[in-house]
Amino acid sequence: MNETDFIAALRRLPLHVGARGLEDDAAVLEIGGKTLVLTHDTMVEGVHFLSAQDMADVAWKLVATNLSDLAAKGAAPVGVLLSHTLGDGDEAFLAGLDDVLAHYGVGILGGDTVRGNGPRTLGLTAIGGATHTPVPSRASAQVSHGLYVTGTLGAAMLGFEVLRDGTDANHAAYSRPLARVAEGEALAPHVSAMMDVSDGLLLDAFRMAEASAVSIAIDTAACPVAEPARMMECLTWGDDYELLFTLPEGIAPPVQATRIGTVEPRGFAPLFVDGEPVTNRDGLGYTHE
Repeated sequence: MNETDFIAALRRLPLHVGARGLEDDAAVLEIGGKTLVLTHDTMVEGVHFLSAQDMADVAWKLVATNLSDLAAKGAAPVGVLLSHTLGDGDEAFLAGLDDVLAHYGVGILGGDTVRGNGPRTLGLTAIGGATHTPVPSRASAQVSHGLYVTGTLGAAMLGFEVLRDGTDANHAAYSRPLARVAEGEALAPHVSAMMDVSDGLLLDAFRMAEASAVSIAIDTAACPVAEPARMMECLTWGDDYELLFTLPEGIAPPVQATRIGTVEPRGFAPLFVDGEPVTNRDGLGYTHE
């Protein structure tokens, strides 16, 4: 099975109502009058981080990528559960973990530690509290609403290339991404739909359109990219962890963001890129095949 097939099979199993049909960035639980948001991401050596990479940076990214999912729901981080495979660089990993937890004001709730052979696998569950209800979803984009994105796309790709090639340029966009927690909280009361850009803008926009049963039209010339000469790579590479969201016409985003498209009635394609229909997700971004 590839990733898409496996997730489709999971949807045929009994799902908790908080899972939102496995169509969203995180689960939403109503408990004791409180609304909790939960998410879990995994990083695998050689897939999500380079084997020679500084483990302090790996720890930072593991936490930040999970907090990015909370940001997409407008949730304030409460704590994290760590699943850690012991290995070289554990001291550096702990130092990086201390850095990122202090940066976001988040504490460790617990987790599990193991030792294994082969590439290391690291996992983290992040728990947050909703700052606005209903909690934003990727499945609620509305026709005629504008499509926006925060920040710059493609910077992580360039950072990865710096690390891969061993040059002295800045690689922080890839190695130490920033979760848009404050921006997510500011946006939550206003957006119709929101998600983070983890696997490539075009793929994630396609997913938003599919979940919302609409079509999304994107103007690539409007997209803020780190290297315009490599526009399509910037829009498909992923790892940017910016927020992709929709707003009604006439409402300006309360954070710095760029309008890159419009939500349209569902046509024969979920996504239109510069007017050209895109009917399947192949080549739009990163997937585990």
